[in-house]
Amino acid sequence: MNERPRRQGRTRISRTFWHCLTAIVLLAYLVTALSLSSEAGSERRCAGLRIAVNDTTSMKFVTAGELARELGIIPSRAKGMRLLDIDTDSIERILSRIDKIESAQAVRLSDGFVLVNVDPMRPVARVFDGDKSYYINREGKRISADARYHIDVPVIQGRIADTQSMARDLLPLIDYISADSLWNSLVSMIKIDSPTDVMLVPIIRGQIINFGTPDNFDNKFRRLRRMYTEVLPVKGWNNYDTISVKWSGQIVATRRHKQLSRPAVEVEEVDEADDIGTMLAADGIAPGTALPGQKPRSEKPIPAAKPHK
Repeated sequence: MNERPRRQGRTRISRTFWHCLTAIVLLAYLVTALSLSSEAGSERRCAGLRIAVNDTTSMKFVTAGELARELGIIPSRAKGMRLLDIDTDSIERILSRIDKIESAQAVRLSDGFVLVNVDPMRPVARVFDGDKSYYINREGKRISADARYHIDVPVIQGRIADTQSMARDLLPLIDYISADSLWNSLVSMIKIDSPTDVMLVPIIRGQIINFGTPDNFDNKFRRLRRMYTEVLPVKGWNNYDTISVKWSGQIVATRRHKQLSRPAVEVEEVDEADDIGTMLAADGIAPGTALPGQKPRSEKPIPAAKPHK
Protein backbone atom coordinates (compact mmCIF):
# COMPACT_ATOMS: atom_id res chain seq x y z
CA MET A 1 0.00 0.00 0.00
CA ASN A 2 2.91 2.39 0.79
CA GLU A 3 5.24 1.34 -2.09
CA ARG A 4 3.46 3.37 -4.79
CA PRO A 5 3.65 6.75 -2.96
CA ARG A 6 7.33 6.16 -2.27
CA ARG A 7 8.02 5.52 -5.99
CA GLN A 8 6.17 8.70 -6.95
CA GLY A 9 8.21 10.71 -4.43
CA ARG A 10 11.48 9.37 -5.84
CA THR A 11 10.30 10.27 -9.36
CA ARG A 12 9.57 13.87 -8.37
CA ILE A 13 12.98 14.24 -6.72
CA SER A 14 14.65 12.85 -9.82
CA ARG A 15 12.82 15.33 -12.07
CA THR A 16 13.72 18.25 -9.83
CA PHE A 17 17.36 17.17 -9.83
CA TRP A 18 17.51 17.05 -13.63
CA HIS A 19 15.74 20.41 -13.93
CA CYS A 20 18.27 21.98 -11.60
CA LEU A 21 21.17 20.37 -13.42
CA THR A 22 19.84 21.60 -16.77
CA ALA A 23 19.47 25.14 -15.42
CA ILE A 24 23.03 25.10 -14.08
CA VAL A 25 24.39 23.91 -17.43
CA LEU A 26 22.44 26.62 -19.32
CA LEU A 27 23.64 29.29 -16.91
CA ALA A 28 27.24 28.19 -17.33
CA TYR A 29 26.80 28.28 -21.11
CA LEU A 30 25.37 31.80 -21.01
CA VAL A 31 28.15 33.07 -18.77
CA THR A 32 30.76 31.57 -21.06
CA ALA A 33 29.04 32.91 -24.19
CA LEU A 34 28.72 36.40 -22.77
CA SER A 35 32.31 36.37 -21.63
CA LEU A 36 33.51 35.36 -25.09
CA SER A 37 31.18 37.89 -26.72
CA SER A 38 32.40 40.67 -24.45
CA GLU A 39 36.00 39.78 -25.14
CA ALA A 40 35.32 39.74 -28.86
CA GLY A 41 33.41 43.03 -28.63
CA SER A 42 36.24 44.76 -26.84
CA GLU A 43 38.47 43.96 -29.79
CA ARG A 44 35.89 44.93 -32.40
CA ARG A 45 37.26 47.33 -34.97
CA CYS A 46 35.57 50.50 -36.23
CA ALA A 47 34.28 50.30 -39.80
CA GLY A 48 34.32 54.09 -40.17
CA LEU A 49 32.72 57.34 -39.02
CA ARG A 50 29.52 58.72 -40.51
CA ILE A 51 28.20 62.29 -40.06
CA ALA A 52 24.49 63.02 -40.55
CA VAL A 53 23.31 66.66 -40.61
CA ASN A 54 19.62 66.99 -39.76
CA ASP A 55 19.03 70.14 -41.80
CA THR A 56 15.30 70.90 -41.72
CA THR A 57 15.71 74.44 -43.12
CA SER A 58 17.69 73.52 -46.27
CA MET A 59 19.83 76.59 -45.55
CA LYS A 60 23.07 74.58 -45.40
CA PHE A 61 24.44 76.37 -42.36
CA VAL A 62 26.91 73.54 -42.13
CA THR A 63 27.74 70.42 -44.16
CA ALA A 64 29.06 66.99 -43.22
CA GLY A 65 32.32 67.82 -45.00
CA GLU A 66 32.83 70.95 -42.91
CA LEU A 67 32.21 69.02 -39.70
CA ALA A 68 34.66 66.31 -40.74
CA ARG A 69 37.31 69.00 -41.19
CA GLU A 70 36.48 70.44 -37.76
CA LEU A 71 37.13 67.00 -36.25
CA GLY A 72 40.65 67.02 -37.69
CA ILE A 73 42.27 63.59 -37.88
CA ILE A 74 39.50 61.78 -36.00
CA PRO A 75 37.49 60.67 -39.09
CA SER A 76 40.57 59.37 -40.95
CA ARG A 77 41.95 57.54 -37.89
CA ALA A 78 38.61 56.08 -36.79
CA LYS A 79 38.53 53.25 -39.33
CA GLY A 80 40.43 50.28 -37.95
CA MET A 81 40.57 51.55 -34.37
CA ARG A 82 39.00 49.58 -31.56
CA LEU A 83 35.43 50.82 -31.15
CA LEU A 84 35.95 51.19 -27.42
CA ASP A 85 38.94 53.48 -28.03
CA ILE A 86 36.88 56.03 -29.95
CA ASP A 87 35.95 58.83 -27.55
CA THR A 88 32.38 59.72 -28.53
CA ASP A 89 32.12 62.28 -25.72
CA SER A 90 35.10 64.16 -27.11
CA ILE A 91 33.54 64.21 -30.59
CA GLU A 92 30.33 65.70 -29.16
CA ARG A 93 32.24 68.39 -27.23
CA ILE A 94 34.26 69.44 -30.27
CA LEU A 95 31.20 69.80 -32.48
CA SER A 96 29.04 71.52 -29.86
CA ARG A 97 31.57 74.37 -29.65
CA ILE A 98 30.96 75.26 -33.31
CA ASP A 99 28.61 78.24 -33.62
CA LYS A 100 26.70 76.63 -36.49
CA ILE A 101 25.80 73.61 -34.36
CA GLU A 102 22.86 73.40 -31.97
CA SER A 103 23.59 69.86 -30.72
CA ALA A 104 25.62 66.76 -31.62
CA GLN A 105 25.40 63.12 -30.57
CA ALA A 106 27.92 60.37 -31.36
CA VAL A 107 26.96 56.69 -30.95
CA ARG A 108 28.61 53.34 -31.72
CA LEU A 109 26.42 51.19 -33.99
CA SER A 110 26.09 47.41 -34.11
CA ASP A 111 27.49 47.36 -37.66
CA GLY A 112 30.80 48.75 -36.41
CA PHE A 113 30.31 52.35 -37.56
CA VAL A 114 30.29 55.44 -35.35
CA LEU A 115 27.35 57.67 -36.27
CA VAL A 116 27.49 61.39 -35.49
CA ASN A 117 24.04 63.02 -35.57
CA VAL A 118 24.17 66.81 -35.80
CA ASP A 119 21.38 69.37 -35.44
CA PRO A 120 22.47 72.61 -37.09
CA MET A 121 21.65 76.05 -35.74
CA ARG A 122 17.92 76.89 -35.80
CA PRO A 123 17.79 80.72 -35.88
CA VAL A 124 14.77 82.48 -34.37
CA ALA A 125 15.94 86.07 -34.94
CA ARG A 126 18.61 88.09 -36.73
CA VAL A 127 20.35 90.76 -34.66
CA PHE A 128 21.99 93.92 -36.01
CA ASP A 129 24.30 95.11 -33.24
CA GLY A 130 26.30 98.14 -34.35
CA ASP A 131 28.43 97.00 -37.27
CA LYS A 132 27.84 93.31 -36.44
CA SER A 133 25.08 91.05 -37.68
CA TYR A 134 24.29 87.56 -36.44
CA TYR A 135 21.51 85.04 -35.91
CA ILE A 136 20.51 83.71 -32.48
CA ASN A 137 18.71 80.53 -31.43
CA ARG A 138 16.40 80.08 -28.44
CA GLU A 139 19.29 79.61 -26.03
CA GLY A 140 20.93 82.84 -27.19
CA LYS A 141 23.71 81.03 -29.03
CA ARG A 142 24.68 83.05 -32.06
CA ILE A 143 26.01 82.42 -35.53
CA SER A 144 27.63 85.13 -37.63
CA ALA A 145 25.59 86.14 -40.67
CA ASP A 146 27.06 84.83 -43.89
CA ALA A 147 26.33 85.94 -47.45
CA ARG A 148 25.90 82.33 -48.56
CA TYR A 149 22.67 81.88 -46.61
CA HIS A 150 19.70 83.95 -45.55
CA ILE A 151 16.74 82.87 -43.48
CA ASP A 152 13.51 84.78 -43.03
CA VAL A 153 13.31 85.44 -39.27
CA PRO A 154 12.37 88.52 -37.22
CA VAL A 155 14.97 91.29 -37.21
CA ILE A 156 16.21 92.93 -33.99
CA GLN A 157 18.32 96.10 -34.02
CA GLY A 158 20.15 96.99 -30.82
CA ARG A 159 21.53 100.23 -29.42
CA ILE A 160 22.53 99.04 -25.94
CA ALA A 161 25.66 97.46 -24.47
CA ASP A 162 24.30 93.93 -24.03
CA THR A 163 22.20 93.61 -27.17
CA GLN A 164 22.61 89.84 -27.39
CA SER A 165 21.21 89.25 -23.90
CA MET A 166 18.33 91.67 -24.52
CA ALA A 167 17.58 90.01 -27.84
CA ARG A 168 17.27 86.67 -26.05
CA ASP A 169 14.82 88.26 -23.61
CA LEU A 170 12.71 89.40 -26.57
CA LEU A 171 12.00 85.84 -27.74
CA PRO A 172 8.60 85.65 -25.93
CA LEU A 173 7.61 88.89 -27.69
CA ILE A 174 8.75 87.47 -31.03
CA ASP A 175 6.69 84.33 -30.41
CA TYR A 176 3.63 86.42 -29.56
CA ILE A 177 3.96 88.47 -32.76
CA SER A 178 4.55 85.39 -34.91
CA ALA A 179 1.44 83.68 -33.52
CA ASP A 180 -0.87 86.57 -34.48
CA SER A 181 -1.59 87.11 -38.18
CA LEU A 182 -2.14 90.88 -37.80
CA TRP A 183 1.09 91.61 -35.91
CA ASN A 184 3.11 89.10 -37.91
CA SER A 185 2.20 90.92 -41.13
CA LEU A 186 2.48 94.43 -39.64
CA VAL A 187 5.73 94.36 -37.61
CA SER A 188 8.85 94.34 -39.77
CA MET A 189 11.55 94.88 -37.13
CA ILE A 190 12.18 95.32 -33.41
CA LYS A 191 14.55 98.06 -32.22
CA ILE A 192 16.08 98.17 -28.74
CA ASP A 193 16.60 101.80 -27.73
CA SER A 194 16.90 100.81 -24.06
CA PRO A 195 15.65 97.97 -21.82
CA THR A 196 12.49 100.05 -21.19
CA ASP A 197 12.07 101.32 -24.75
CA VAL A 198 11.51 98.41 -27.09
CA MET A 199 10.34 99.81 -30.42
CA LEU A 200 8.23 97.91 -32.96
CA VAL A 201 8.77 99.09 -36.52
CA PRO A 202 5.65 98.51 -38.64
CA ILE A 203 5.59 98.26 -42.42
CA ILE A 204 3.94 101.71 -42.51
CA ARG A 205 6.79 103.95 -43.58
CA GLY A 206 7.94 106.54 -41.05
CA GLN A 207 5.89 105.11 -38.17
CA ILE A 208 7.15 103.51 -34.98
CA ILE A 209 5.53 101.92 -31.91
CA ASN A 210 7.02 102.38 -28.44
CA PHE A 211 6.14 99.11 -26.73
CA GLY A 212 8.00 99.96 -23.53
CA THR A 213 9.24 96.90 -21.65
CA PRO A 214 8.69 93.49 -23.29
CA ASP A 215 5.88 92.36 -21.03
CA ASN A 216 2.11 92.59 -20.51
CA PHE A 217 1.60 91.47 -24.12
CA ASP A 218 -2.15 90.90 -24.07
CA ASN A 219 -2.94 94.32 -22.64
CA LYS A 220 -0.55 96.28 -24.86
CA PHE A 221 -1.48 94.52 -28.07
CA ARG A 222 -5.19 94.89 -27.27
CA ARG A 223 -4.69 98.66 -27.14
CA LEU A 224 -2.65 98.60 -30.34
CA ARG A 225 -5.29 96.54 -32.10
CA ARG A 226 -7.90 99.20 -31.32
CA MET A 227 -5.57 101.86 -32.71
CA TYR A 228 -4.97 99.98 -35.95
CA THR A 229 -8.51 98.76 -36.50
CA GLU A 230 -10.62 101.67 -35.16
CA VAL A 231 -8.56 104.88 -35.19
CA LEU A 232 -6.08 104.76 -38.07
CA PRO A 233 -8.61 103.72 -40.73
CA VAL A 234 -10.52 106.92 -39.87
CA LYS A 235 -7.67 109.36 -39.14
CA GLY A 236 -5.32 108.08 -41.85
CA TRP A 237 -2.60 105.47 -41.84
CA ASN A 238 0.16 108.07 -42.28
CA ASN A 239 -1.26 110.63 -39.87
CA TYR A 240 0.95 109.68 -36.90
CA ASP A 241 4.66 108.98 -36.67
CA THR A 242 4.77 107.57 -33.12
CA ILE A 243 2.31 105.36 -31.25
CA SER A 244 3.07 104.40 -27.66
CA VAL A 245 1.58 101.80 -25.34
CA LYS A 246 4.45 102.18 -22.89
CA TRP A 247 2.25 103.68 -20.16
CA SER A 248 -0.45 101.59 -18.57
CA GLY A 249 -4.01 102.16 -19.78
CA GLN A 250 -3.11 104.57 -22.58
CA ILE A 251 -2.43 104.82 -26.26
CA VAL A 252 -0.44 107.96 -27.03
CA ALA A 253 0.13 109.07 -30.62
CA THR A 254 1.94 112.09 -32.08
CA ARG A 255 1.11 113.65 -35.41
CA ARG A 256 3.56 113.25 -38.26
CA HIS A 257 3.59 117.04 -38.88
CA LYS A 258 3.58 118.63 -35.41
CA GLN A 259 2.88 122.25 -34.48
CA LEU A 260 3.87 123.63 -31.06
CA SER A 261 0.83 125.88 -30.79
CA ARG A 262 -1.65 123.19 -31.73
CA PRO A 263 -3.40 121.53 -28.79
CA ALA A 264 -3.75 117.83 -28.46
CA VAL A 265 -6.90 116.31 -29.86
CA GLU A 266 -8.64 113.39 -28.24
CA VAL A 267 -9.41 110.82 -30.91
CA GLU A 268 -11.36 108.28 -28.93
CA GLU A 269 -13.71 108.13 -25.96
CA VAL A 270 -13.86 104.90 -23.98
CA ASP A 271 -15.27 104.16 -20.58
CA GLU A 272 -13.02 103.36 -17.64
CA ALA A 273 -13.78 99.65 -17.82
CA ASP A 274 -11.69 99.49 -20.99
CA ASP A 275 -8.57 100.63 -19.07
CA ILE A 276 -7.43 102.68 -22.04
CA GLY A 277 -6.90 106.35 -22.99
CA THR A 278 -6.36 106.97 -26.69
CA MET A 279 -5.12 110.41 -27.65
CA LEU A 280 -2.91 112.49 -29.91
CA ALA A 281 -0.17 114.56 -28.28
CA ALA A 282 1.33 117.70 -29.77
CA ASP A 283 4.89 118.77 -29.03
CA GLY A 284 5.43 119.75 -25.41
CA ILE A 285 2.27 118.07 -24.13
CA ALA A 286 2.70 115.13 -21.79
CA PRO A 287 0.91 111.83 -22.40
CA GLY A 288 -2.36 111.78 -20.49
CA THR A 289 -2.90 115.56 -20.89
CA ALA A 290 -5.90 116.67 -22.94
CA LEU A 291 -4.85 120.33 -23.32
CA PRO A 292 -1.90 122.44 -22.17
CA GLY A 293 -2.32 123.35 -18.53
CA GLN A 294 -4.77 120.56 -17.75
CA LYS A 295 -4.03 117.78 -15.29
CA PRO A 296 -3.25 114.34 -16.76
CA ARG A 297 -5.98 111.69 -16.84
CA SER A 298 -3.82 109.31 -14.87
CA GLU A 299 -3.17 110.03 -11.21
CA LYS A 300 0.38 108.72 -11.63
CA PRO A 301 3.13 111.02 -12.99
CA ILE A 302 3.68 110.35 -16.68
CA PRO A 303 6.88 111.40 -18.49
CA ALA A 304 6.67 113.90 -21.33
CA ALA A 305 6.38 112.58 -24.84
CA LYS A 306 9.60 112.56 -26.81
CA PRO A 307 9.62 113.12 -30.58
CA HIS A 308 10.86 110.18 -32.60
CA LYS A 309 14.28 110.61 -34.13
